[in-house]
Amino acid sequence: MSDRPMTETSPWRGLPAGIWALGLVSMLMDISSEMIHALLPVYLTVGLGATALAVGVIEGIAEATAAITKVFSGALSDRIGRRKELAAIGYGLAAVTKPIFPLAPTLGWVVTARFIDRVGKGIRGAPRDALVADLAPEGRRGAAFGLRQSLDTLGAFIGPLLAIALMWAFANDFQSVFWVAVTPAFAALALILFAVKEPPRSEGLRKVRNPLSRAELGLLGGMYWAVVAVAAVFTLARFSEAFLILRAEEVGLPLMLVPLVLVGMNAVYAASAWPAGVLSDRMRRPMLLMAGLGLLITADLVLALVPGLVGLGFGIALWGLHMGLTQGLLSALVAEAVPAELRGTAYGMFNLITGVALLLASVIAGGFWQWIGSEATFLAGAGFAFVAALGLVPLRHKLA
Repeated sequence: MSDRPMTETSPWRGLPAGIWALGLVSMLMDISSEMIHALLPVYLTVGLGATALAVGVIEGIAEATAAITKVFSGALSDRIGRRKELAAIGYGLAAVTKPIFPLAPTLGWVVTARFIDRVGKGIRGAPRDALVADLAPEGRRGAAFGLRQSLDTLGAFIGPLLAIALMWAFANDFQSVFWVAVTPAFAALALILFAVKEPPRSEGLRKVRNPLSRAELGLLGGMYWAVVAVAAVFTLARFSEAFLILRAEEVGLPLMLVPLVLVGMNAVYAASAWPAGVLSDRMRRPMLLMAGLGLLITADLVLALVPGLVGLGFGIALWGLHMGLTQGLLSALVAEAVPAELRGTAYGMFNLITGVALLLASVIAGGFWQWIGSEATFLAGAGFAFVAALGLVPLRHKLA
């Protein structure tokens, strides 16, 4: 809902510099975070003596904290009418926690750093997405979110590879790798502080005093809540990528190569997100989203029914492709379904609901895996994806 005119620029290079800068900020912070997170479970158990249960509790609390914080930071950005400051605070908190990981003498220090890091992620998420929507030219939001998602996922691809290479170079010295991870984090903070300029607030936008009130949430509109509902069912089908790693181990991939599962998935994800965003500006988005659901169903069926490394590789590639086709697209749909002055709140609620759905999906997937088997997990995922596709049918002519 922007009042800026459509620009007649290249679909690839015509995006504002601020969109590129935010994408690079996401990429640098993801490189830093994934260098640490790729090694953190092993570091906690081997280096600090934590149990597997403790690791699970730490990760669960951290992710729940991030999801809840997103709601309030998004609403606050709507109330004050600015996005950049909150996004910068979020990136700043994440940056200042990075030196704690190599310095931490006990498990408690690592838990504290992880908690603050996730609070930072929660603070920056919704305001950053709202800022992308504010900066994007009319008719180019799909390309804008696709570019940011591609660069963000590129960081998730580079980070684990750097961690593997540095562990080899430093002879398995965790602390040395964690110190290297500090640099891209502070580079991301510097970039958002000095390279991202928030656009002036439109004079026509009303001031929002209580974004989380029932009246304001009602103004988000039925179409927004329909998008959220479809995304939540979609997320039930897209359980944690940890199950892809478990599947890789099950089919016989050597343990030292198991991290390459996420590297491969993120490579496909990063390569497809920006082209998919550009394409979504030129065709009806529900049809592209339907195609993404079809890819997810196919990925689940392949992972469940095709044996060996061939099935694993094909399924992982399809999984990454479906992520590229859908995640930025859903963000663009949210931006265009709500009033501009409530975008922060909209993204906060969207992230909270889909975050809860992802947690529920992972619990369901784990239950199927433990009590029935891995095939049942992926077949259940295909079923949820099919339900989400059915939910899109009545909306396909209403959404942009």
